[in-house]
Amino acid sequence: MALLAWARRRSAWIAEDDYDSEFRYAGRPLAALQGLDTGGRVIYIGTFSKVLFPALRLGYMVVPAGAVDAFAAARALADRHPPGPSQALVAEFLAEGHFARHIRRMRTLYAERQAALVSAARRECAGLLEVSPADAGMHLVAWLPKGSSDGEASRRAAAAGVIAPPLSAYYHAGVARPGLLLGYSSISRRKIYEGARRLAAAMIN
Repeated sequence: MALLAWARRRSAWIAEDDYDSEFRYAGRPLAALQGLDTGGRVIYIGTFSKVLFPALRLGYMVVPAGAVDAFAAARALADRHPPGPSQALVAEFLAEGHFARHIRRMRTLYAERQAALVSAARRECAGLLEVSPADAGMHLVAWLPKGSSDGEASRRAAAAGVIAPPLSAYYHAGVARPGLLLGYSSISRRKIYEGARRLAAAMIN
C-alpha cells in the first residue's frame, strides 16, 4: 500500500509481474497490486507460459483505462501479426471456466510434487542439503553447507543426470549461502525420488 501511495504522489508507474501467483499452496492468495490500485498507476504483466504451456507464446497486460489506446498502438507497431487463433482459443478457454479448473488441478498436483521433493531430499540428502517447503512457486532452494561451491555442486548434479542450477547464478552480488534450485512441476514423483538419490550420490562423490 505504501508503494501504491508513493506511485500516486509521484505520478509513477508500477510494472507488476505477479509471478507464480496461481500456484500458492499455503495461506490465502496474496492480492495483486493491480487489484488494490485505485489511482491507475499499475501495469500488470503476465504470460500463459507457466500456467498452460510455453509453446503457446501468449502474454498479456492489464493497463489503466486511460492508457489502453497508447499500449494498443505500441503493440501494433511492435508486431502487426498477433496469433489470432491462439488468442481466440485461450479467450474461450477462460470464458468457459476451463482455465480456473485447470489451475485448481495443477495447484493440487504441484503441491503433492513439492511435498514429494521435500520428503525425498530430506531422506536421501540428509546432511548434504537443507530443503524446506515453499508457500508458492514451482521450485525449491536446496541450501548447501556454508563455504560450498554451488557451481561445482551443480556441475556434479548435471554429470549425474540432475538439472539443478546454482542459486548464485541468479544474483548479481552473490548470496550469503550457496544453494541449488530444484524444480518439481514437470517431474513425476517416481522421477523426483530417483533424482534425489542421484543428487545425493553426486554430492557424496
